[in-house]
Amino acid sequence: MADDPRQVPPIFTQYDVSPNSAPNRGNDPEAVHTEVVALLRDILSAQDRQNQLMEELVTQMGATQKQRLNELGQWKQANPHLARDCRRAAEWLSQAQTEYLRGVTEEVNDNGDGIVDSEYLLNELVDRYGPRLAHLNGVLQVLSQLGNVVDEAEEKE
Repeated sequence: MADDPRQVPPIFTQYDVSPNSAPNRGNDPEAVHTEVVALLRDILSAQDRQNQLMEELVTQMGATQKQRLNELGQWKQANPHLARDCRRAAEWLSQAQTEYLRGVTEEVNDNGDGIVDSEYLLNELVDRYGPRLAHLNGVLQVLSQLGNVVDEAEEKE
């Protein structure tokens, strides 16, 4: 398909499919065949445009990911000791997260019926464990990304 936007058909078109929309052609198979072929061409054209847009999207996302990986690789080269420390910190926080989750699951399992039946108990559980778990996950994700960049950057080179 041409790259000229003036030649690209619109993605969304409107078809009137109500029974009274077309003049009564009777049982003329040639007219029906022509109409079906035209409709299939329109569908193919729209699908070609959709494929083109998907290719552009994949290219853009790939370029963004590649740029991010390059930036992380540069950061790792500028801070090799910090990258290793981030990896170790992520391992420790992962163990802490596992213990924290063990405590949360014990609490839920011990009070499961009450939590299901009582909105107060559910809110209490979420208020007590939710923010800490969310923040812990966020910190762990950042440390993991910065610590894992050591391996990813070396594999890409």
